[in-house]
Amino acid sequence: MDDSTGLKSPCRLVTAEEVEHLHEHGWVKLKRFVDPDVLARMLELAQAKMGEDADSNPLKAGMTVGSDGAAKGALAYFNAERSGGLSNPVLRPLIDEIGKSATKLLGRRNNAGAPVGIRYYNDFFVPKLPSTKSSRHGGNGATAFHQDYITFAVDRTGGMTFWIPLEPYGPDAGTMSFVSGSHRLGVLGDYTTYGGSDALAVFPELRDLEMSEQMTYELGDITVHTHLTIHGAGANMMDRPRWGYLLVVQPEDICWNGSPCPNFDTTDMAPWEALNDERFPLIG
Repeated sequence: MDDSTGLKSPCRLVTAEEVEHLHEHGWVKLKRFVDPDVLARMLELAQAKMGEDADSNPLKAGMTVGSDGAAKGALAYFNAERSGGLSNPVLRPLIDEIGKSATKLLGRRNNAGAPVGIRYYNDFFVPKLPSTKSSRHGGNGATAFHQDYITFAVDRTGGMTFWIPLEPYGPDAGTMSFVSGSHRLGVLGDYTTYGGSDALAVFPELRDLEMSEQMTYELGDITVHTHLTIHGAGANMMDRPRWGYLLVVQPEDICWNGSPCPNFDTTDMAPWEALNDERFPLIG
């Protein structure tokens, strides 16, 4: 797709209506957002890392496969693989361009009146594996309804996840649903504290809010949700992986809150220290 200068861009800019939808509902679907040619190259990258079955990448530290073929210590809902986007010539231009839209979606200004920018946090390939097949990595179950915020060990809200399907998918692929307006209810805990249940059971007031339909994505469509928005997904009922890529972004003034965090090495960091520009660069 071409931007206003006539130059090829990996994605378009969000509209004012899309910004309003995110602020009102806590999520937004961006139609025809990413250039299909870029998506094709991203899928090639993902399959080169993980195999066409999305299950051939090396097991993570602490993961084992039992005699029954089931993965131990794996995520139940997708097989996550770091994509190395900051140094990748396909992914980095997309990350930088998404930063422009993320700044608009955040819509926050500092005390000098300038827009608060956006900082890269992490990015992954996240295929959901077929529920009808066994998997070395797990990753073939439903995604329980949960909130992302507490898992990121940061001191303030404003973060968002850009969820980018690499092919067209509908509900049979295990696409996401969102609880609209749930971002206004504050922090609702970590998913591991729900006693094997999910947020909808632990916080029954969520059932008074509107649930979005399970998403149907045409090629180039994506969704964005805030880290306070409750969301979940069904199992992948297809006979092949549901390929996805996610980019997590945070406000530029974000700080580490001192909690243990699986997303980055905190060895040389101090609690309440701002995330630095080298590991968490400003984008956009």
